[in-house]
Amino acid sequence: MEFSFKTVALIGKYNAPEITGPLLRLAAFLSGKGVAVVVDSITAGHLDQHPYRAMELGAMEGTVDLAIVLGGDGTMLNIARTLVPFGIPLVGVNQGRLGFLTDISLDTMQQTIAAMLEGKFVTEQRMLLATRILRDGAEVFSSRALNEVVVHRGNASNMIEFEVRIDGEYLYNQRADGLIVATPTGSTAYALSSGGPILHPGLNMIELVPVCPHTLSNRPIVVKSESLIEILMHRSSNVRVRFDSHSYFDLQGHDKLEIARYPMPVSLLHPVGHSYYHTLREKLLWNKTL
Repeated sequence: MEFSFKTVALIGKYNAPEITGPLLRLAAFLSGKGVAVVVDSITAGHLDQHPYRAMELGAMEGTVDLAIVLGGDGTMLNIARTLVPFGIPLVGVNQGRLGFLTDISLDTMQQTIAAMLEGKFVTEQRMLLATRILRDGAEVFSSRALNEVVVHRGNASNMIEFEVRIDGEYLYNQRADGLIVATPTGSTAYALSSGGPILHPGLNMIELVPVCPHTLSNRPIVVKSESLIEILMHRSSNVRVRFDSHSYFDLQGHDKLEIARYPMPVSLLHPVGHSYYHTLREKLLWNKTL
């Protein structure tokens, strides 16, 4: 049978020995279906001898048609940030705890992916954020985030101080432990824990959620996804900005962050019948009887 996905990359959770067995079983299953299998080089380095080609993530553009990630949401976030410029769709097999993004179980992995190879799947587009950090007007760092960009104090006990502008218009000065700038995908992560609203992933919005603000009137705000968000640091001793908790940069006084929507979305593939609201009920325990 001819599949639209000719070459599939398998990517496992970093330094997780329990992934080896399921990953190799899935690789053998896909090979049996006539699909070319590659394994990302970091994952391959933790496997025993295998016949599959190892490939760096950065070399997958134009070669890989689909990437299957075995791990948790953290693994999926990291891979999505890396592969989004290549337009490679992602499928998530849950080996973690929560599984908002990795929604296929290990128990049903083979039969579910077999159906998806035959075209039985739904596609969901998720927006990302792109951040530039400017120091004296020059860019000193840039990164992407699928969940959120977080400016936060480090080990110091004092609050940080910063100014926020939206599309060039002054919004507020704030003293707080930090600020979360989140996508709809990230609205169920750190932003939710800090009192932010849940945004459906199909919405084109960005939310700003203060972390322990000094003034109680500072509340989360939701803006359009086309907005340019600027954060200017006033007090920045021991302040750091993190991107999906996978990369970070240490800020200095008067550094400016420019946060905008990344021009390309990432495509997540789900089994037929996937429901975001079902995921919310299950993961947030809304289905428990009172």
